[in-house]
Amino acid sequence: MNHDTPLSPLPLRQLSGIHCRVLTASQLREHGILPAETAERCRPGGPWQQVLPGVYLLHPGPPTSEERLHAALLFARHRGPAVPRQGGGQPEAPAAMITGLAALALHGFTTAPPLLALDRIDVLVARTRRLRSTGFAGIVRAVEMPVPQEITGVPTAPVPRALADAVAHLADASSVRRLLTEAVRGGHCEAATLVRELSRARLLTRPHVVNAVDTLMAEGRALAEQRLYAMVHHHGLPDPCWNVDLRLPGGPHLGGVDAYWPDHSVALEIDTRAPRHDQDPARSSYDQRREHLERLGITVVHVLPRTLRDAPGQAAAVVRTALMASADREPSAYVVVLPR
Repeated sequence: MNHDTPLSPLPLRQLSGIHCRVLTASQLREHGILPAETAERCRPGGPWQQVLPGVYLLHPGPPTSEERLHAALLFARHRGPAVPRQGGGQPEAPAAMITGLAALALHGFTTAPPLLALDRIDVLVARTRRLRSTGFAGIVRAVEMPVPQEITGVPTAPVPRALADAVAHLADASSVRRLLTEAVRGGHCEAATLVRELSRARLLTRPHVVNAVDTLMAEGRALAEQRLYAMVHHHGLPDPCWNVDLRLPGGPHLGGVDAYWPDHSVALEIDTRAPRHDQDPARSSYDQRREHLERLGITVVHVLPRTLRDAPGQAAAVVRTALMASADREPSAYVVVLPR
């Protein structure tokens, strides 16, 4: 008796969709197809073909874009066991998701090439996996795997991670700029979040990426300001002084704010900073300015761009509460309001 033969093989006809057209060698064995028969069917002119090591396409002709995605994921999931953790711990569980340009195409980016035009399908795997890029399957490693998003049933890296992995392989400045700009304009992610991911990937040392990021940050701030204007007017808040600098009379410059209600001593700032560690000097300076204003009796409301995008009513409620509470506070110090 051949011990490789499964006791109860499952007929291939029971599968549907791409799952019956792309299978691994182990999956074929589960359906009663032994390696010798698989090799016979994959001979030149045969009905099957091997598209990646251990991954088979069960029809002749080129694979569809869905089949290429599925094949790349199967290759990453079923090959290359995890490296055991130091100290004798259990190996990490295999995991894989589509990233890079292929992921951006799945997210609907118009500036990303269509899936069939891609020579390489990038797959994100844990750093401990023993895998190498092969054929059209490009292996990208992650110290920490992000939570994937399911798009048409395909586990896909979130936009910031997918963009960082795509930019890592792009030398064309215009392509990088178009992708980053679409990410912000299209509402896929906030500029600050994307800059953090690019920094984590150590891509901000590349001049063409830095130039694109400058454009990106300007895009993100302009869009957030437009949403702030719309929030104030749509929710019936009193008109503030827009984009002003605050100074003490004859004294130092206190900093600029995006909106200021002088009758209520309430200032609003759009927080477009990339998330950083608490010890970062830029963050400390930012927080010190806020504390200085609040010591002068000025309430400072910080609003994230994503709040203006996803929950403008929530941001408006915070501002309205600060304006209403001004009547119960001690009068603030007198400040000079100047355009910036």
